[in-house]
Amino acid sequence: MLKITAIAFASTFALSAFAAGTTDVQRSVELKDGSTVHVFQDGKMGMENKYGRAFLMPQGHVMEARDGTRIEMKGNEVWRVEALNRFSSGS
Repeated sequence: MLKITAIAFASTFALSAFAAGTTDVQRSVELKDGSTVHVFQDGKMGMENKYGRAFLMPQGHVMEARDGTRIEMKGNEVWRVEALNRFSSGS
């Protein structure tokens, strides 16, 4: 019983640490096409389409924000956006 409790505690701690690492969004920028780019604290980015689903965007791709500014894609943190969506929806 002690082993099961220890495993449950360790896995809960690991999931909490993972969740904390994925929610470090510095800012989110809405693009002209309705999608959103999330910029994380480490400078890497992840994309979300207008329906809220994470998708791939090639590194170096230049996007235009709703206000007309241009943003160059750095990184491709699809897994972070997926985790962000899962943790924020409560699933």
